Amino acid sequence: MVQVIAGLDEAGRGAVIGPLVIVGISFEEDKIKELDKIGVRDSKELSQSRRVKLAEKIEELAKDIVIIKVEACKIDSYRRDGTNLNKLEGIKFADIINLLSPDIAYIDLPENNSEKFGRFIKKMLREEAENCKLILEHKADSRYKVVGAASIIAKVEREKAIDELKKEYGDFGPGYSSNPKTIEWLRKWIKKHKKYPKIVRKSWITAELIKGESEQSKLHGFFERFKRKKEECTD
Repeated sequence: MVQVIAGLDEAGRGAVIGPLVIVGISFEEDKIKELDKIGVRDSKELSQSRRVKLAEKIEELAKDIVIIKVEACKIDSYRRDGTNLNKLEGIKFADIINLLSPDIAYIDLPENNSEKFGRFIKKMLREEAENCKLILEHKADSRYKVVGAASIIAKVEREKAIDELKKEYGDFGPGYSSNPKTIEWLRKWIKKHKKYPKIVRKSWITAELIKGESEQSKLHGFFERFKRKKEECTD
């Protein structure tokens, strides 16, 4: 009997704008070698155009693909309820494994303790998926082709989502805190609109700091105006 092998990965974990995209993709075991032939590797090592072309070939080889998009407002909601990003990923990984029911699932590990994270996922697996062997490792997207394939699909799907958001909200860059265009967009938006739109992860420290800067600037301006008025009254 041919085994079914799955790879799971995400894109947009650390972004301050846009969705977290989590992907699980399964292949019949004899298809895995084809991933190497078409040039699958960690999505971060590939150009956007190359990712798009590879995504099409990966979809042709895959048995099943599950794509989950967690929007920024939902991430904030999870965090308010005490569910951090690691737990959120674990929940979605379990959902994907339940849908794919693979014999083996390779997962790009989001935290340090692989045994603890593995137990967390196992608790949420349904009967038809509970015998799935979990292999959780850091940088699994560069070590295992099935995870590299998932990383490519996740990256392509997030880029599509970001392009759609830009049509409505303007060019905010890639949506990461390390990007100057993203930071500048956040500053301009909060200055003009006083609050962030739903596409921004408001619970992120970057968003909080920029909002705080804006409020501090307004407060400073208020005291300056008050001082001038007071000086005018005493003349």
